[in-house]
Amino acid sequence: MQTIPIADITEAKPASRFSQADAGALSRPGVERLLARLRPWLPWVHVSMFVVFLAVLVVPVYLPEPSEQASSLDDGRVLANYLLWGVWFPLVFFSVVITGRSWCGFLCPMGAASELANRHGLQRVTPAWIRWPGTPIVSFIVITILGQTTGVRDHPEAALEIFGGTFALAILVGWLWGRNKRVWCRHLCPIGLLLGVFARLGAVQLSPRKWKPGLDALTEKTICPTYIDLPRKRAARHCIECLRCILPGHRAGLAVSFRRPGRELEMIRHHLPDGWEVLFIFLGAGVALGGFLWLVMPFYDSWRQSVGTWFIDQGQYWIGEPGPDWLMSVHPERREIFRWLDFFMISGTMVSVMVLCAIALGLASLGSAALARHFGSECRLLRATIQLGYSQAPVALMALMIGLATELFTPFIGLGMTVAQVSNVKSLMILAGLLWSLWLAWQILNGLGVRRGRALAMVPTALGSASMAAAWWMAVL
Repeated sequence: MQTIPIADITEAKPASRFSQADAGALSRPGVERLLARLRPWLPWVHVSMFVVFLAVLVVPVYLPEPSEQASSLDDGRVLANYLLWGVWFPLVFFSVVITGRSWCGFLCPMGAASELANRHGLQRVTPAWIRWPGTPIVSFIVITILGQTTGVRDHPEAALEIFGGTFALAILVGWLWGRNKRVWCRHLCPIGLLLGVFARLGAVQLSPRKWKPGLDALTEKTICPTYIDLPRKRAARHCIECLRCILPGHRAGLAVSFRRPGRELEMIRHHLPDGWEVLFIFLGAGVALGGFLWLVMPFYDSWRQSVGTWFIDQGQYWIGEPGPDWLMSVHPERREIFRWLDFFMISGTMVSVMVLCAIALGLASLGSAALARHFGSECRLLRATIQLGYSQAPVALMALMIGLATELFTPFIGLGMTVAQVSNVKSLMILAGLLWSLWLAWQILNGLGVRRGRALAMVPTALGSASMAAAWWMAVL
């Protein structure tokens, strides 16, 4: 069972000596022995995380409404919301830059529960539609839009629906498909691809002690629960760091080593550049951006009024009725009721921004790729475009971190920081992401063989990164 990255068939040739040395250098035997000793304790960690997960999602639904002055120190609902959006999300995003997808293998109760269900389930062959590389992109987009229309950051019922629902779905998927594998983590998890792309920025890497040439293709014949062909592993995306491949003192398995954050993307030509990943960066950043822009766009209310009036003029009065509460926010006790008009306007705005963002970033990467070829690169235009598309990952990471981790800065305000100071910190984070993206573009162009005219070749992709940073700055600040 194999899949080949989109538009990257030529990557089937063996990795260069440089990429082998870069990916497997300076293994850490002491760290490997420590991780091997930790492995038997992981099931207990997963059970503990499940209890915490259950408490944070279920208990708040049955607690009384908090007062407007309530804080995380004196109200259970506010505390649960802070733990979810002020602790969990920021820690997951911060950790991925350091340790890759360690959350998935060390702590995530969803993946562990899915794998446990798989051991006692039907173990059917995974359908082709699940193995399609676009499936995790669709999963992320659907969950992001549903989270916005239900108010997942504001209402405990919506948080229980989104996270509890995905938990139940993860167990069902594990029970139905795969054989001692994590089909959910590899193909369907809404944030699996998100964390996988950003794991390429991580400082910790697991790489083969002895390389074999060829693609890191999807395979059943492996101890890896996410189907990685371990001797041919060349990318961090699918590695959930479950520690099963850490075998200290043996030539088999993977070695643990450290690298400069972002190194894999700087050398992306040696690490299986994948068009589907780049498409996700463009679409994922865009749909998340749309979820914030509709709140601040000055012309959104005018659009909403015009669309609503047109439907009423056509006799379509249903557009003004509230929809089902599993699809949109219907909370009269909190003075928030979304109607079908709101549902279609919000989701339509998010999809529109997503498409526009993908087009803009795609053209930016294409422009830099064309200039790279003009200045001497021999890489094919599409492959060069895909590689340059990865340069947008850092600015997207910082923007998503600020946007989704809405409660991250609440304690700082409580400790005396002003709103203006918090805004300055957020601005600096977006600026840091932008500068990192520019550095990546510079390094990727170097890898494409561009020496003369590299600064000029950077201009289109730099404009794309700057546009994304500016849009997110407007959306969240």
